[in-house]
Amino acid sequence: MPVLTRLIPSPVVVDIRPGALDDLAAVLADQRISHSGKLAVAISGGSGAKLRERLAPAMPGADWFEVGGGTLDDAIKLADAMKKGRYDAVVGLGGGKIIDCAKFAAARIGLPLVAVATNLSHDGLCSPVATLDNDAGRGSYGVPNPIAVVIDLDVIREAPVRFVRSGIGDALSNISAVADWELANREKGEPIDGLAAAMARQAGEAVLRHPGGVGDDGFLQVLAEGLVLTGISMSVAGDSRPASGACHEINHAFDLLFPKRAASHGEQCGLGAAFAMYLRGAREESGNMAEVLYRHGLPVLPEEIGFTPDEFVQVVEFAPKTRPGRYTILEHLDLSTDQIKDAYADYAKAIGS
Repeated sequence: MPVLTRLIPSPVVVDIRPGALDDLAAVLADQRISHSGKLAVAISGGSGAKLRERLAPAMPGADWFEVGGGTLDDAIKLADAMKKGRYDAVVGLGGGKIIDCAKFAAARIGLPLVAVATNLSHDGLCSPVATLDNDAGRGSYGVPNPIAVVIDLDVIREAPVRFVRSGIGDALSNISAVADWELANREKGEPIDGLAAAMARQAGEAVLRHPGGVGDDGFLQVLAEGLVLTGISMSVAGDSRPASGACHEINHAFDLLFPKRAASHGEQCGLGAAFAMYLRGAREESGNMAEVLYRHGLPVLPEEIGFTPDEFVQVVEFAPKTRPGRYTILEHLDLSTDQIKDAYADYAKAIGS
């Protein structure tokens, strides 16, 4: 009998709404994620401590683990500490660094992970990747998808607005990343997964076209759902291709060339996406993306995050070296230094007009 469908790795629970955190204990028990209530909860030392006070009474069987940072060593230490207990699941409660550490630790000890995000800074909250700092800089480690994702929009609004803005830039960059994937398919015959591409693109388009702002529940709902769908699209594809193209190469180049001056992940990805769309000749799309980035308070020019045009040229020139083997508009055009300068001058003029 032919296989007519495929199984998609995805969470069994996705709960995104105001007040979701109040029902966390019930979600974990009702969905049989933790029938005994024995949970290992990873938190930060700051906001995590306040959330512990709020949640601990409803989770009497949980043990709480404070995570020092977002390094590989932190994640290994967390896994070693959790080995001593017999838990049903690991709960990562916090921002991206905490969730990535919890993802890695859960995979290392063979337990499912529940991701409880307290900000929307990037699409890693539901992805099959843990990004951790290591001795060589930063590494990406394959891990299982979270078994559940809980996002309380009331908690999201309490976080600094820069985290929401970063998530917006990361979500919008999907549009450029999928265009790069399609380019690689046309020019190099690279296989493309239509479902993964559709999920990632529509997540970006939904954020691009939503009229709301960073303080609106309706907009935050769409952004949170878009980031979750992007993470699932990476699981469908088997790698980060649906959400990572020239935009993320430019982001990585900023981080590597100017580690002490780099802006947020989403700011750099959004800027990189708008420029990449301009390079591919999608001038109207680039303009629309820049307009939305500006409306939400994100940069579209490197000067707006403290970099000179010449430094940005360096970044774009170096960007393809950050992901060897990945084919994007940057590899396709293979621009010289002078050509990048001219392209950026044209982009800056177009965006400013």
